[in-house]
Amino acid sequence: MNANPTPVALPKYDRTKVTPGIVHIGLGNFHRAHMAVYLDDLMNMGLALDWGILGAGVRPADVKMREAMLAQDCLSTVIELDPAGKTARRVGAMVGFVEVAPDNAPLIAAMIRPEIRIVSLTVTEGGYYINAETGRFDTTAPDIMADAQTPDRPATAFGAIVAALKARRAAGIPPFTVMSCDNLPGNGQVTQAAVVGTARLSDPALADWIDAQVAFPNGMVDRITPGTGPRERSLAASFGLAGDPVPVTCEPFRQWVLEDRFTNGRPPLEHVGVTFTDDVHAYETMKIRILNGGHAIIAYPGGLLDVGYVHLAMAHPLITAFLDKVEREEVIPYVPPVSGTDLGDYYSLIRDRFSNPEVADTVQRLCLDGSNRQPKFILPSLRDALAVGGSIEGLALASALWCRYCQGTTDSGAVTPPNDPNWNRLAALSQAARVDPALWLGLTEVYGETGHDPRLREAFARHLTGLWQYGTAATLRNYLGV
Repeated sequence: MNANPTPVALPKYDRTKVTPGIVHIGLGNFHRAHMAVYLDDLMNMGLALDWGILGAGVRPADVKMREAMLAQDCLSTVIELDPAGKTARRVGAMVGFVEVAPDNAPLIAAMIRPEIRIVSLTVTEGGYYINAETGRFDTTAPDIMADAQTPDRPATAFGAIVAALKARRAAGIPPFTVMSCDNLPGNGQVTQAAVVGTARLSDPALADWIDAQVAFPNGMVDRITPGTGPRERSLAASFGLAGDPVPVTCEPFRQWVLEDRFTNGRPPLEHVGVTFTDDVHAYETMKIRILNGGHAIIAYPGGLLDVGYVHLAMAHPLITAFLDKVEREEVIPYVPPVSGTDLGDYYSLIRDRFSNPEVADTVQRLCLDGSNRQPKFILPSLRDALAVGGSIEGLALASALWCRYCQGTTDSGAVTPPNDPNWNRLAALSQAARVDPALWLGLTEVYGETGHDPRLREAFARHLTGLWQYGTAATLRNYLGV
């Protein structure tokens, strides 16, 4: 550990004066580097002291995070990885962590408290029970059906939210806002569909009341936040914080765009750089297609070529040329305009962010959960290009690279660890697609009807065959014409 660590910025406010106004479900790294930091900034200005965060979780794995946070008085270490110099701060906006229980009774009790005016979530893109074929909330999902049978003992976040809103209505307490902070197109509408849809299965009148009375603002969130491992803990130790088992590292950049639609008040987030607009959809489409789609474009060739880190993938000439060509020819042309933003400049910023060596984001993290991410980040651009007869060569190759990755070995023969909730199924299907590529496009939960498009089928089959016969590097060269 550094004998003379760089000073760590501490909260400038009296944390004993902070009272809870928000319950946040899903205390992962992104939340602690994003929403919690915005609130900490407000509190450092002497504002929003009645908007403290109560952490919460609905999975057994959340117990470890609760124990870690309570052991350090709910202070989060956030280290910004600027190439010009790293800085660390202790974020004090969280004031407690609700007990994690199978029936979510402690969580429901916390959400019933009148001072809780917002319930926010980061439960990942795959946590909203969306049927990929219909794009709608899946009322037949086993977890949701179980909550419908036992609505007073729900196991899901959405069931717990419904139970808390039901109790608030019965007690005459105004409802809270439900605010998704996940990377989803129309995340407010998606969350509304999940909450209202869950309620409707057991109490249609309550569902109607929630639909009419509860606000679900759409929002776009952005900050690259790697997972925590030995490197991140070592960085915390270099700042004299060796005792923190869950430090967060992140890039300097952050962005939050929100609809100003709240049921029962909100913190004055406009004072710390949050953009409030009625046109969130334009921002989120730009970000999801260019940034998240870009991550997917570089992830799988990086994984197949045994590249461990994102910044090293960006230093690989074939991978960056592939990214540039697909973004400029098949992604950006179909992104609607965003007021005051040049899409070319935005892409240049994204490229710089991906290349930041200090972030040390892993290719494996970008490859995670492709079965949930591909339909949200790649397929929309692909559908738009097909609809107007535009080029799909690069996007078809990106999809073929994902298929080849899921087989479970890299080009060198190294074993790829399971990296998707559906890994076993995907691995078997990838192997079968080596003989019949159309089998992969039959993943209707990913491709829907698009998987039957003859142009996609031809391009995908050609690229997948090339990946198996000639390898990733040669297939990229062939696509790039170099």
